[in-house]
Amino acid sequence: MFKKIAIFLEMIKIEHTLFALPFAFMGAVLGSVVVTGGLPSWPQVGWILLAMVGARSAAFGFNRMIDRVIDGKNPRTAGRAIPAGLLKSSEVIVFIIVSLLLLFWASFKLSPLAFKLFPLAFFMLVFYSYTKRFTWLCHIVLGLTIGLAPLGAWVAVTGQIDWISIVLYLTIAFWTAGFDVIYACQDVDFDQREGVYSIPARFGVAGALNIARAFHVMTAVGFIALFFIADLSWWYLAGMLISYIILFYEHYIVSPKDLSRLQTAFFTMNGALSIVVFVFTLVDLVVR
Repeated sequence: MFKKIAIFLEMIKIEHTLFALPFAFMGAVLGSVVVTGGLPSWPQVGWILLAMVGARSAAFGFNRMIDRVIDGKNPRTAGRAIPAGLLKSSEVIVFIIVSLLLLFWASFKLSPLAFKLFPLAFFMLVFYSYTKRFTWLCHIVLGLTIGLAPLGAWVAVTGQIDWISIVLYLTIAFWTAGFDVIYACQDVDFDQREGVYSIPARFGVAGALNIARAFHVMTAVGFIALFFIADLSWWYLAGMLISYIILFYEHYIVSPKDLSRLQTAFFTMNGALSIVVFVFTLVDLVVR
């Protein structure tokens, strides 16, 4: 049983929750302080955590099921649970259903608007995995999907959507799209050979890295915009300075001629960035 649990946790890349979870909590804390004047309650934090677990588990489950044939052809992904025969398709389907029920239940407990937006979240979780079959804009779609984490958390604690939440949503969307483009560079040869759509396959590694830089410039602009429209202080600016250094270093260590440190740029740098932004935003709001 424990071995099977470990396989499921590896399938959904539980460690990648470090990317999205801090930004989800950032959306909750920022929304609660800006709209209601206080921090979110512990029950709200708990339901948001459960919603995130359900959403990310369902998303990875869908992706692994939908891409199982493509994954089996790609040497980098052939060892994943489904193509390697470690999990049956029926087991993954049950896992997806349970994950969706968890997301459904959590959204119901959080707010009426969050519950009404559940169908949109469900659609985006499924739709993303198909986009690589017909458009190189799949990275943007992934960003718009991951960006639902902070937007959903904002809605959960405020019951509304406003311009601050939209700016936060788009900022995280561009951040996600940027690092996904970098990550996709390692599969450029396979994607071109198999007809899988991606920005590296369409524009080459050098062009893709330039596009990723442009996406992250938009991320930097979005974070600065939040400083002004959410009336944040120098604590937040200090966190932004650190996050910009991280973004710069992420692009510095990856080049068209050297992708050897791509995993560091993808996982370590982005995990650190999301934690830094959340912690400094939290400190800013708590101090205020």
